[in-house]
Amino acid sequence: MTPSQDVDTVTTPDIDQEGSGNSETDPLDDLPGEVEMSLFDHLEELRQRIFYSLIVVAVGIIGCFFAVKPIVQLLEVPAQGVKFLQLAPGEYFFVSFKVAAYTGLVLSSPYILYQIIQFVLPGLTRRERRLLGPVVLGSSVLFAAGLVFAYLLLIPAALKFFISYGADVVEQLWSIEKYFEFVLLLLFSTGLAFQIPIIQLLLGNLGIVSSEKMLAGWRYVIMGAVVLGAILTPSTDPLTQSLLAGAVLGLYFGGVGLVKLTGK
Repeated sequence: MTPSQDVDTVTTPDIDQEGSGNSETDPLDDLPGEVEMSLFDHLEELRQRIFYSLIVVAVGIIGCFFAVKPIVQLLEVPAQGVKFLQLAPGEYFFVSFKVAAYTGLVLSSPYILYQIIQFVLPGLTRRERRLLGPVVLGSSVLFAAGLVFAYLLLIPAALKFFISYGADVVEQLWSIEKYFEFVLLLLFSTGLAFQIPIIQLLLGNLGIVSSEKMLAGWRYVIMGAVVLGAILTPSTDPLTQSLLAGAVLGLYFGGVGLVKLTGK
């Protein structure tokens, strides 16, 4: 009897440890119950969502094209009364279509984002789904803030520099196509640059990069911000590049603080 009792006392704790080990899985890392789909079903779903998104983008572009004049007049405001020339037949027509395309894409972006979310949602864990709302809202707000920042600060600063630089030498008569290429590129590149904190938040909460590592590479960040400001700004004036580089640095270190607040 005694040997069998000794065996029981030895083996019982092992069974308990195995049971307790299986119960330590974090429920936030589990996938919610979803309907399983084959690869062809996923491809078909992707095709449909891309098709619907393209339809919405086309409708948005066509609608903006019929109302393009107020948009063009709004984008001409930072030029401070400079006269625009149409240097080739149909130049203003193609400019109007380009402005309508950019504007229609921005207006239809919420629907595109919705389609992307619906496609990737079944593959996200509960932990990743908790980040979805703040990431989508923050990305939208920051993109809009980037557009406003470029429209109110970057574009006027760059145009003021170019106008004042040659004021006593040349008369300011600009090609409307070149002007809108400059304005539209600066607007959207700034909006994309303002997504830096969102990328940092994702990297931090997914455990890829910690806030300490982000802060430790501040020298490379400063160098990268200067290079990014030079690449994203279509002009070569140092004022516009410095403003964008300063904004990128502020966004980066703000993103580090945001990641740190989340405990990562």
